[in-house]
Amino acid sequence: MSLPRNRAAKFSVAAVAAALLLSGCGSDSSSDAESKTLVLSAFPFGAEAFEEAVVKPFEEKTGITVEIETGSNADRLSSLELAGGDSGVDVMLMSDFYAAMGEEKDLFQDVNAEKVPNLENIADFAVSDDFSGPSYSYQLNGVLYRTGDVSAEEAASWDLYGNADYAGRMAFPDISTTGGQLSVTGVADTYGQDPYDIDAALEAIGGWSPNILKFVSSSTEITNLLVQGEIVASPTLNGFATDLIENGEPVAWTATDEGRYMATNRVLIPSGAKNVDAAHEFIDYLLSAEAQTASAELVGDLPVNPEATVPDSLTAVVGDIAEDPIAAGFSTLDFPTIVANYDTWVDRFAREASSK
Repeated sequence: MSLPRNRAAKFSVAAVAAALLLSGCGSDSSSDAESKTLVLSAFPFGAEAFEEAVVKPFEEKTGITVEIETGSNADRLSSLELAGGDSGVDVMLMSDFYAAMGEEKDLFQDVNAEKVPNLENIADFAVSDDFSGPSYSYQLNGVLYRTGDVSAEEAASWDLYGNADYAGRMAFPDISTTGGQLSVTGVADTYGQDPYDIDAALEAIGGWSPNILKFVSSSTEITNLLVQGEIVASPTLNGFATDLIENGEPVAWTATDEGRYMATNRVLIPSGAKNVDAAHEFIDYLLSAEAQTASAELVGDLPVNPEATVPDSLTAVVGDIAEDPIAAGFSTLDFPTIVANYDTWVDRFAREASSK
């Protein structure tokens, strides 16, 4: 699953020019790095664990100080856009949908592959021409269910949501959420002509609506409803099952039989970043087997570096899918299509599915 060298060309646009500039200036990259402060924009969820797993070891390894700013995807992207790509951030961690929105507005610069050797070592799906930076982790969309009420076989079928035996005892994520878009795409792929057949998806989900207790806007709602026994199943990302299963709750997570999709988190360099060399150093470390293993253990991120060790807490949820999600039938989304249709689809979902 290593990255072919010619595939890294997407991230190499400035490689020659950067090398000439550095050699012409005769700079001492090690002493320069020691004086730098890197500003990292990250997710608030799991920020302390990420700092422990990745940021502190990186600081010790490089001598670069990292300042962490956190916030929602939407707020951080909005701040970057208002600043014209120069919000004082050097590296941004962002979910794929919001990263794609930023790409549409040219808010990021290409990662230079010559400065990130570990790009050669990550899975093929982690690099896409649609993004200026690679994925550093991913989440699988599937179904979280109560094992005493629903069988694994039932949970793996999208037909579950049309089963009147469970009427009023299931939830479904709103399309505006990460899991919601993945689920709508999965339904379209299963019942429609292609993964973006929104007509077929909304017809199916709208038909299930009488059985759905609630169309939820957060995965926390799903876990709360499941633990309280108000619902027996809902589509959601694998990451939200980890703690529940570790804590002995009577739940399990399964991939669906059809329509398997996954979300990725990207690492990006804003177009106006000041500490570009330090940003590349951070990205290279983040993609290393060392950092990926620590992040999987402490944060719960599924790693994109196949040499990383996946902890038992994650394999207890997803099994051997973590070894190669593509081989297990999972796909990433076509984000140019989704970004172009997002507002229309959100409006139609509200009218044709969740409001019924």
